[in-house]
Amino acid sequence: MYYLQDMKMEVIARHLGTSRSTVSRVIKKARSSGIVEIHLRPARTRAPGLSRTIARRYGIEAYVAPVSDSATDVERLDQVAVTTAKLISAWFDSDMVLGVAWGTTLAAIGRRLIPKPTRNSAIVQLNGAVNTRTSGLEYASDLISGFGTAFDAAVHHFPVPAFFDYPDTKAAMWRERSVQRVLDVQRRADIALFGVGAVSGGLPSHVYSAGYLEPEDVDLLHREGVVGDVCTVFLRADGSYSDIPLNARATGPTPAELQRIGRRVCAAAGDAKVAPLRAALAAGVVTDLVIDELTADLLVNENAPEH
Repeated sequence: MYYLQDMKMEVIARHLGTSRSTVSRVIKKARSSGIVEIHLRPARTRAPGLSRTIARRYGIEAYVAPVSDSATDVERLDQVAVTTAKLISAWFDSDMVLGVAWGTTLAAIGRRLIPKPTRNSAIVQLNGAVNTRTSGLEYASDLISGFGTAFDAAVHHFPVPAFFDYPDTKAAMWRERSVQRVLDVQRRADIALFGVGAVSGGLPSHVYSAGYLEPEDVDLLHREGVVGDVCTVFLRADGSYSDIPLNARATGPTPAELQRIGRRVCAAAGDAKVAPLRAALAAGVVTDLVIDELTADLLVNENAPEH
């Protein structure tokens, strides 16, 4: 339970109907008696060098999670999630506001959060989640609430669509006091946490796989040269976004709005995330990047643009 299933001693104790101290003694005895053996294997990892290269090239802080060359997309995502969860737990504290997007990567991070009680803190949803096929609310609500539970923080949901049908509808909703209240909390965020959405490949990004876009929307994105999104705001390879029609209906913060937040943490894993990640870096929305070793290698070596 402890070494293979990564269960905490308290959980093991409850499961076995014993005390935490008894569990601790059993684990120590297992190691001393040789039932459990721990071996350290020197790892040939490019992570430190890749971190320095990314930091120098893009002017950001980079945290590269080591993975084996044979790691699957799921394993790469999990390592990024573990690293990101530890960093957020270290950075987020009392009297702070954490803005959280939703998506496949954020869901993985949410499952790896390290509980840390805080006071007078808040979690705010950065982009709407409702779509035309399912409400999307339960998915986003559970994800955002999980962050609130982990940090004992107040939670501010954003109960609007991921995309409005008409720009005028969005403009009208943005004048509503209930929406303005959430937007105000977003503007007060100390940290923004988000991933990058990839149009295709690997683990599908939630916005492209869960009914948020109509076929004509996807066709339009291809015609516009869109490579992905940040907080459901679509980006071209060069980081441009302001003249993409669908963005006028999107409910997430634009890159310009994100840049007002001091620390902007982006987590990315998988080959398909390289193109949208480059776009996000070009748009200037990232201050801290958490990335797996294989994706980092592609980012810096696959004809990566110099900044």
